[in-house]
Amino acid sequence: MKVSWIKTKDDEKSFKVFQNLGFDVYALEEPEETDKKIEELIKDDCKIIILSNEIASFSNDIITKYNNQDDISIIISSK
Repeated sequence: MKVSWIKTKDDEKSFKVFQNLGFDVYALEEPEETDKKIEELIKDDCKIIILSNEIASFSNDIITKYNNQDDISIIISSK
């Protein structure tokens, strides 16, 4: 099962432990690209996507789209 984390480029604190352990943590330069990145990860067979609270505000449509699917989990992490 593939797990990925998404945050903004300027966010130095979120998911730092996971990044240091070598997990897939994506830092987006443009938060407006959140939906596109989520779609890419889902196409790449990612089953769990964890978003920083800040980046989640840029992805309302995609979170709603996948909210009721059993095979994909999108989680919003608060600090």
